[in-house]
Amino acid sequence: MADAYDILVIGGGPGGYVAAIRAAQLGFKTAVVEREHLGGICLNWGCIPTKALLRSAEIFHYLNHAKDYGLKIDGKIGFDPAAVVKRSRAVSAQLNNGVGFLLKKNNVDVIWGEALIAKPGEVLAASSKKPAMQPPNPIPKGILGTGTYLAKNIIVATGARPRVLPGIEPDGKLIWTYFEAMVPEKFPSSLIVMGSGAIGIEFASFYRSMGTQVTVVEILPQILPAEDAEIAAHARKRFEKQGIEILTSAKVTKVAKKQNSVAATLEDANGVARIIEAERMISAVGVTGNVENLGLEALGVKVEHGMIATDGRGRTNVSGLFAIGDVAGPPMLAHKAEHEGVICVEAIKGLDPHPLDKTMIPGCTYCNPQVASVGLTETKAKELGFEARIGRFPFIGNGKAIALGEPDGLMKTIFDAKTGKLLGAHMVGAEVTELIQGFVIAMNCETTEAELINSIFPHPTLSETMHESVLDAYGRVIHM
Repeated sequence: MADAYDILVIGGGPGGYVAAIRAAQLGFKTAVVEREHLGGICLNWGCIPTKALLRSAEIFHYLNHAKDYGLKIDGKIGFDPAAVVKRSRAVSAQLNNGVGFLLKKNNVDVIWGEALIAKPGEVLAASSKKPAMQPPNPIPKGILGTGTYLAKNIIVATGARPRVLPGIEPDGKLIWTYFEAMVPEKFPSSLIVMGSGAIGIEFASFYRSMGTQVTVVEILPQILPAEDAEIAAHARKRFEKQGIEILTSAKVTKVAKKQNSVAATLEDANGVARIIEAERMISAVGVTGNVENLGLEALGVKVEHGMIATDGRGRTNVSGLFAIGDVAGPPMLAHKAEHEGVICVEAIKGLDPHPLDKTMIPGCTYCNPQVASVGLTETKAKELGFEARIGRFPFIGNGKAIALGEPDGLMKTIFDAKTGKLLGAHMVGAEVTELIQGFVIAMNCETTEAELINSIFPHPTLSETMHESVLDAYGRVIHM
């Protein structure tokens, strides 16, 4: 007799395990099917380990600039690549164990295997194939195995994988995806990064901080294409000042592999070709949803552009089948997946949660300098017909930024001139990934400029740049 559940989640990444925990909190008998490792790409090969790597790079950067803070370090400053990677993997391992604990604490069953939706309400779990990249921990003990499982509701949370361009397929040796870029045996002396989204820029920033000569190639005219153009331009200047070569409106047309290097042929917007060489290349040209081998086609599930089509509450066109996270479309962010999972489960419960509003999902890039944003860019706001009021405040006018030795940054806010509604906020500089949430909360609370202007921001803090930016939008800036 097959085991029966109220909710069965396929995929134990951020969206999947959060959905499962929320389902258990609401009284549903719940299980998660996972084929590789709990925590998904984010925890094991994405968000978390990259932040650990970037932290090492940040400290190394400060050690090399100790004299700027009146400090003296005797002896040569160096690093151990193996130790840097080992620390990153240990951070992931700790959190991987934590996810397992949380699922157990909430009485969520874990089924280890490859999931196939045989028909509505029925999932077959087959033996999991050996993953190409081993998880940081051994397969957990005491979990359920292969078999047939019944569920009133099935949530697909299978995530995404690196997108591959024909003819430039990563080989794990000379051409890397983010998997290999996180666990190098040694840091290459030179590196080409293909793609300037968050993943590409974070790796470019990390490797440059560790001494690698980095070239970023972006097919669009702007790096960080999802960001406000003014913020992206500011970030680009900082990257180039650090020695990162950035080539926009350029594409890689082919790659020739040598014994220990690659030669990439580039073509600019005018069709002019050039060849650049480097020890390694990272392909960071986006991701594609893991929609294959799940039985979706046989069920008639609507799939668009490699992603499962859903409404604002995770529902697909097939009754009892839901999808959340990367597999359900952009933005490909762990916090979007988690929130989507909660909305989906609460909708199943009948709680009538709010639909997902993608304009209020913050985006963060943990490069040096950091970049963060929420809401509409200036260009998008004008395209939608808003009469926009724009406020700006540079970090050079902020006492805390100067004291930190981080005066290069910019805060930008966008308001609807007619209503005072906050339409968007965009920032580049020190710790802006921690600051952005203030504007996210403001937007969710439907805050206008009046509440923000009348709020008291603590001094001295970087958050004062937020206040000054709002003041600037209304002609009231104080410290500029």
